[in-house]
Amino acid sequence: MTTQPIQVPIAPGERAPDFTLPSLDGSGTVSLADYRGKSSLFLALFVGLWCPFCRRSIAQMAAAGPHLQTLGIETLGIVATELENARLYFKFRPSRLRIATDPELSTHRAYGVPKPISTPELMAALAETRVNPTGELPEPLPVRQAAEALARLDGYVENPTDHADMERQWPQLKGQFLIDADGLVRWTHIECSDGLASLGKFPSTQEIVAAAETLLAGGNGRLH
Repeated sequence: MTTQPIQVPIAPGERAPDFTLPSLDGSGTVSLADYRGKSSLFLALFVGLWCPFCRRSIAQMAAAGPHLQTLGIETLGIVATELENARLYFKFRPSRLRIATDPELSTHRAYGVPKPISTPELMAALAETRVNPTGELPEPLPVRQAAEALARLDGYVENPTDHADMERQWPQLKGQFLIDADGLVRWTHIECSDGLASLGKFPSTQEIVAAAETLLAGGNGRLH
């Protein structure tokens, strides 16, 4: 996938950019500073709730949370939608994951998560790419069809906010980061870093825990 060279993802060993964002849990705001000096953090940057791949990744991340917590690592997901839209979604689909909202994708930009340019070449490549990132589909499907099939499985119907988010955000990629208690990035995973075929794929709990154990052992690395 080709992107403009204006966004370079933050790398292991670099200081994680701070942020302060509205928190879904009613505590006001959440910031990276809340964790500094206290615990490591697994941070995931999602796009809006219009994205069926993100909705599943949120559930997957919530399931990984208890495993990480036993290692002393907290989890935070940042969802790119308005706070009230997130509250509506999670009212009917409660999650154990701590959620912050960032509809303008400011944290994506700060962490250098790429947004590809929507060129005819990209559209042609997407039309040819088949994905089944969660393994729920009988077989890999073209990206748009896979997204539609997963939405049907959810019974999810977009609202006007979702549609506006999608129009503004697509084709923004997603990223995950392990940040130590000193505020240094120790591990990263950027969507499609190994090609379009991995679009929508979220690291497995085993991969996240293995990276966390490496962090605690004093190493660092990057998941490809």
